[in-house]
Amino acid sequence: QVQLVESGGGLVQAGGSLRLSCAASGFTFSRYSMGWFRQAPGKEREIVAAMYWDGRYTYYTDSVKGRFTISRDNAKNAVYLQMNSLKPEDTAVYYCAATKGIVLRTTTTSYDYWGQGTQVTVSS
Repeated sequence: QVQLVESGGGLVQAGGSLRLSCAASGFTFSRYSMGWFRQAPGKEREIVAAMYWDGRYTYYTDSVKGRFTISRDNAKNAVYLQMNSLKPEDTAVYYCAATKGIVLRTTTTSYDYWGQGTQVTVSS
């Protein structure tokens, strides 16, 4: 069955870094575009970053541009989110998601598969 398993979350001080990983199985990973979303308490789930199935195109929400980097390794069926210069407002549960769409998608409804999420907490 389809599985997306995130790891790498944790507690970090402001200015620190974390690297999230998402291991995929049960579908043809190399043909899916991947996204990272986050959801803070009381807020809607929002896109953080996305990468086209072959890595040609990426998308970042404005608040993380220059600080976060999405990458993928199709040989390992994995997608990563390197998060640098973390801020308290980055605190949220982070989810990876997969979409078979042929365009880079940024809405939650566009994604077919979701992980269970990993908590990222940034202290001030």
